[in-house]
Amino acid sequence: MLLPLAVGTLEWGKLSGLPMPARWLYALTNVALAGVVYVLDLAPWLYLAAVILWLIVVPLWLAAGWQLKSAWLRVPLGVLVLLPLWAALVELRGHGPWWVLLLMGVVWIADTAAYFTGRQFGKHKLAPLISPGKTWEGVAGAAVAVVVYGGIVLAVLRSPGFDPYAWALPMLMLGVVMLYLSILGDLFESWIKRVANVKDSGNILPGHGGVLDRIDALTSTLPVAALILLHADLLQRIL
Repeated sequence: MLLPLAVGTLEWGKLSGLPMPARWLYALTNVALAGVVYVLDLAPWLYLAAVILWLIVVPLWLAAGWQLKSAWLRVPLGVLVLLPLWAALVELRGHGPWWVLLLMGVVWIADTAAYFTGRQFGKHKLAPLISPGKTWEGVAGAAVAVVVYGGIVLAVLRSPGFDPYAWALPMLMLGVVMLYLSILGDLFESWIKRVANVKDSGNILPGHGGVLDRIDALTSTLPVAALILLHADLLQRIL
């Protein structure tokens, strides 16, 4: 998980206008910070910072069209975007690979459904100044797909002593939150690229752009999901 973190940090440094030596230093610093987070068990607090970033700061940011051209401000922002995702992937994987795959599945299915539904039926633009290709029809298609996916997951997980009906509402609520956050993550990275005047965050994946282009929705969804699923006690103490 340190590899995509390092590459994603290099790409974020490029989008922030850092020269190449500074990008490498930035990437190494993020990797070192990841080690500190792991050793000191600071992941839950990173998730909490991600909640504040994605549920409060980013919506206001996109609404105001803030460009944030200063590299000094973009550099710490990149840490808040990428480091919580790394921590969530590591911690969720520690509880079992299915945690990672099931949560990633929400993002993949929502993204795929939004793409095809938007192409077929899209007429009303979601955020034309940020990402002209996204439509409200695509969002509706993604929502339907996520609900169907959740139903399939509940059916597959059916086992003695497991009541799928008791989990239906919590899973629906988690799915809605993840869908909303995945859209935010996608729009936010699109906005950062638009401000930087580039089409893709990088070219490490031919035909698909960079690492950030592939994990944009995961940066906003997995840390919040990890906080909700693995650290409900912390949320209860805070709330």
